[in-house]
Amino acid sequence: MISINKKLIALDLDGTTLNNNSQLSDLTIKTLNTAVQAGHVVSIVTGRPNRISEQFYDQLGLKSPMINFNGNLGILPHEKWPLEYEYNVDKDIVAELLSKKSELGIKLIAIEGRDLFMANRGATIDMGFFPTILKAGQQLTHQNLQDHHNPISITVAVEPEAMVTMTSYVETNFGDQVSISPWGGKYSIVEIAAKGVQKATGVKILSDYYGISQADIIAIGDEHNDTTMIDYAGLGVAMKNAIPSIQKAANVITKYTNEEDGVAKFLNHQLDLQIAE
Repeated sequence: MISINKKLIALDLDGTTLNNNSQLSDLTIKTLNTAVQAGHVVSIVTGRPNRISEQFYDQLGLKSPMINFNGNLGILPHEKWPLEYEYNVDKDIVAELLSKKSELGIKLIAIEGRDLFMANRGATIDMGFFPTILKAGQQLTHQNLQDHHNPISITVAVEPEAMVTMTSYVETNFGDQVSISPWGGKYSIVEIAAKGVQKATGVKILSDYYGISQADIIAIGDEHNDTTMIDYAGLGVAMKNAIPSIQKAANVITKYTNEEDGVAKFLNHQLDLQIAE
């Protein structure tokens, strides 16, 4: 049997593994399945919550742990994982933002956990990722906030002109507890999560779990929230469509975008999977 140099492949979803319609292509599925069959570990490492990423995990037929909320949640979907973890944010911060939402120009506040989603209102159709109509029990109020555990993340959508005011307020009052990360793209949305926790946090836990050295980690991404795992990996890979700072931080840039099966084509050649493209 030919031995391989086992790699941990840490994959961002949006703008990276998924195309612009948030879909996995047939070539991407085939390539990642072949990589797993060859003995490599493929793990999703995403800013998405588990509620809107497990569908891709299942579509790929993965059995490895998944990292969500930019490193703040590590789970093995559908099973118990001994190293399962989560980092939380004090719900008193949520209460404070709810109280000052008009003053700070906040349009929407959503809180999430592994089995939690609540928002102060339904999202507008063009915002994405959140339901436009809230189900029973999903309405976020001061009263029902107290009935739940501390969330993993707080997502805040603000009026564009209020972004600086809102982020400055959070930094000033809670900067010792949380980090603020912009979503990027056209939306005036930030995610508030536990301070110092990043995608690299989850990637390190995965590499230790599998006994894979840092040098044998391949991390692929396209946005600000991918910076730490690209820096941490032995081979940091930026998508051709990645923002300039990610391309500058990476060791290599893919020849193709996420719309052109960039992840699949890169891994096919990097790992010598010999898949017809």
